Amino acid sequence: MYSRRPATPVWQAIAVVIGVILFIAMVSQCANNRTRGSVFSMDGAGTTVSNGTTNYTPSGSGTSVSADGTTISTVPWDYRIVEGTVGDLIGGDMTIEPDNQLMANDKNYATGDKVWVLQHMSATLTEDAQGRAKTVLSLWRPIKSYEVRSDAEADLNRLKVRLKTKADLVGVYKTTLGDKSREFAVVELPSGQRVKQPIDDERYAQLKTVKETDIFLEEVHDYAAYDLVYSKFRGWASS
Repeated sequence: MYSRRPATPVWQAIAVVIGVILFIAMVSQCANNRTRGSVFSMDGAGTTVSNGTTNYTPSGSGTSVSADGTTISTVPWDYRIVEGTVGDLIGGDMTIEPDNQLMANDKNYATGDKVWVLQHMSATLTEDAQGRAKTVLSLWRPIKSYEVRSDAEADLNRLKVRLKTKADLVGVYKTTLGDKSREFAVVELPSGQRVKQPIDDERYAQLKTVKETDIFLEEVHDYAAYDLVYSKFRGWASS
């Protein structure tokens, strides 16, 4: 009968060394896959990676067209910073009071700790084949926690960018009902969106003979896919 010779101390030592090396490599890989305080980092599956950031599918799911010609787009809509208190600790997660929203607790907060939370809202835009549009807003969702408000504001300022730009003026028009009248202007944003805004008599007179005008624009970036941007009209600017 064959009997295996017992391993010598040398081979046992080599096996231990190889095991330690493999363990260190695995830990290093895990560390490299974690985000480093960036609210925009993603893993290969298209979800945010924990580091005070809650894991769920990002808002930027693109645009789809159904069989009846309806176009559905999901876009980043807004962000805000709120102050909260850590409530219950549930596994590696925590609830944030007063709304009991659940998010990752990768910064090892304790119950009762004060935190600043960056929240996100997305919008689903639907337009049917006849051009009728509908907008549905999501609930506010927590995506990242901070110990210091200024750190949250730095991320917020990257996600919501205000700028001045020129926009094509589609036209102005006036409606009258009895002795009352209202004026409107329609502008086309650089993204192609058309926006209708009420205007006063003075601006109506300024705009009725021009082809373009200066406006303020807010670009809202997706936190997980930064190049996905939704533009919003934010007012008239002086030329």
